[in-house]
Amino acid sequence: MDDLQSEKEQIEELRAWWSEYGLYIIAGVVIAVGGLIGFNQYTSQKLAGQIEASELFETLAEHVSDGKLDEAELIADDLANNYASTTYAAQSRLSMARLYMDKNRDQDAVDVLNELLAVRGNDALKKIGRLRLAHVLLYQDKPQEVADLLEGVEAAAFAALYDELLGDAYLALDRFEEAGDAYRRALADPAPNPTIDRALVQMKLVDIPEVVVAKIAETDLLESAQSTEEEGVAETEQMEPAPVTEEGGESE
Repeated sequence: MDDLQSEKEQIEELRAWWSEYGLYIIAGVVIAVGGLIGFNQYTSQKLAGQIEASELFETLAEHVSDGKLDEAELIADDLANNYASTTYAAQSRLSMARLYMDKNRDQDAVDVLNELLAVRGNDALKKIGRLRLAHVLLYQDKPQEVADLLEGVEAAAFAALYDELLGDAYLALDRFEEAGDAYRRALADPAPNPTIDRALVQMKLVDIPEVVVAKIAETDLLESAQSTEEEGVAETEQMEPAPVTEEGGESE
């Protein structure tokens, strides 16, 4: 009888506990299930968006390869407006910059590369975009903008490439000493696989006008020193007293 009473008491306690906390448990389960469903839906939508963006980019690449500017611009706008968070939107800007340069629309290339640098994320692609933008700005004869773009930028894998372009910009600005420093940094890049044409950079370094001027100045300085020394010897000889004869007078 005691065992039966104990069992009844346990059931009553369970009922009381469930009546107090049951709704919370049900709500927790509903929230957890809803969150899981929502997460799965979000993941599915994100994956679907990535697939759609990938397909659009493949079409864009074909248009770029075929030189179809109008068609490429439409797809690039679609990627930028509807798939901005994907890497394909960033890649499309790099592709459009190439197409614009092929069409001799260099300012459009500058604009689209600046758009790439302005968006958040995609740091690796931004480094490529910065490199290409520097090339276009040099093509536009805007070395100061290249210097402003690359000075102080840290990019280990691109350091030598950036330094070579900085050297080109400084050279165009007649900042010969800084150009030499930039070329030397590029040549000193420790990367196992060189990213620059080292022979070409070495030629640029040797051809810096300041190097030629320094050599000429050094030659002139040596010649001037020798001339001064010779003049000093001549003056010393002129100032020496005339030899004295045995009679104590000076020789004529």
